[in-house]
Amino acid sequence: MTLYGYARVSTDGQALDAQVDELKHAGATKIFKEKVSGAVRDRAQLARAIKALEAGDLLVVTRLDRLARSTRDLLNTLDTVAEKGAGFRSLKDAWADTTTAHGRLMLTVLGGLAEFERDLIRARTTDGRERAKARGVRMGRKPKLTPHQRREALDRRTAGEPLVEI
Repeated sequence: MTLYGYARVSTDGQALDAQVDELKHAGATKIFKEKVSGAVRDRAQLARAIKALEAGDLLVVTRLDRLARSTRDLLNTLDTVAEKGAGFRSLKDAWADTTTAHGRLMLTVLGGLAEFERDLIRARTTDGRERAKARGVRMGRKPKLTPHQRREALDRRTAGEPLVEI
């Protein structure tokens, strides 16, 4: 089992030293470090850390906010870690530890809440779309061609003209 650490700060003005020290103290043998906002989805060092994971390995962070910006982002990342057969632990958030039954329970509950929230959002969005359609609102992009141009194109096609020329 290899213990991998992931340390992140949001700006160049912040230092990674404290996180790196904590991760080393926790036993991390390889630490992936980056200075990038948590709002950025493509975090190269996090991707490298996850790619390095093998079954039985452990990804460790000092705090959850170093790994993810939102519950959904956290759950997606942890799902990717789990797919590799690896575990996850946050040093300051004891409940966020997929190597323990309690940690898995907490993350399962969070996952259920996130799924429930997604379903509520989907239902509200669908209802809003249906109400808008009932009011006559047209969904999607506006047509590029006018009704006259569409009729003309269809007439030309019916007359046998190739699409490329139309």
